[in-house]
Amino acid sequence: MNRTVLVTVHTGREAAVDSARLVIRRLLGAGLRVRVLDGEAGEIGAEGVDVVPTEPSAAKDAEVMIVLGGDGSLLRSAELSRPTRTPLLGVNLGHVGFLAEAEVADLADAVDSVVAGRYDVEERMTVDVLARQNGNVIADTWALNEVSVEKQERMLEVVAEIDGRPLSRWGCDGVICATPTGSTAYAFSAGGPVVWPEVEALLMVPISAHALFARPLVVSPRSTLAVEILPDTPGGVLWCDGRRRFDLPSGSRVEVRRGAEPVRLARLHGVESTGAPFTDRLVAKFELPVQGWRGRVRP
Repeated sequence: MNRTVLVTVHTGREAAVDSARLVIRRLLGAGLRVRVLDGEAGEIGAEGVDVVPTEPSAAKDAEVMIVLGGDGSLLRSAELSRPTRTPLLGVNLGHVGFLAEAEVADLADAVDSVVAGRYDVEERMTVDVLARQNGNVIADTWALNEVSVEKQERMLEVVAEIDGRPLSRWGCDGVICATPTGSTAYAFSAGGPVVWPEVEALLMVPISAHALFARPLVVSPRSTLAVEILPDTPGGVLWCDGRRRFDLPSGSRVEVRRGAEPVRLARLHGVESTGAPFTDRLVAKFELPVQGWRGRVRP
């Protein structure tokens, strides 16, 4: 049986394209089939690969999808991998890279781990999103990191709702509904808590709210979150993972609930700087001071 790997890359970065060529050479040399997207094939210029359209069918029957870039590249790739449940393996060529599994310095080892099958697959919770105005559906989509209802020009007047019950009215710049995976992204910048990825929960984080009660909320993964833009107030805009945008007229309602399909991420074995506990990732990505730590008390 032929093993197939889909390789995608941030082609706007020369270093990323060079890395993609290295990945492709190692995979082909190990006897694996390699696919690349039609919009990237010309710049990569690799021989011996299968060029496929940039659509979800590109990942069909692929064992894994290797993504070279930053978190934005991985979020883009998740749009292709989620329908086929293909695991994503991110190689960080960006800045923070919380979603990535490997750094570019570990690229060869990461590819060798894929060839040898030394990886596990974990599922990351997503959210499904439905927006309506006057009962008409104006958006039906999903997100891995977060959904944000944001102002376009002037401050929004919204009512937040949890499980069909009104919580509070806020004058604000917006509201973020995030997954644990997205807790270190936009929600973090807005003052939300860091939630470990294995925790099943939904977050609601107001953005610059003018209200006495406007704290970040962590609720059950079985809950339904809703944000209503009040009538006779300015409309807003809906963003999903910072990629998919929808206009929200005055009076719109956005509902967010646990997604029906997760996004699957590959986690490597035996690569020193990858597969680390989430605590270690936080320390490394945010360069947190841990000097003086003496570790657990040993018996």
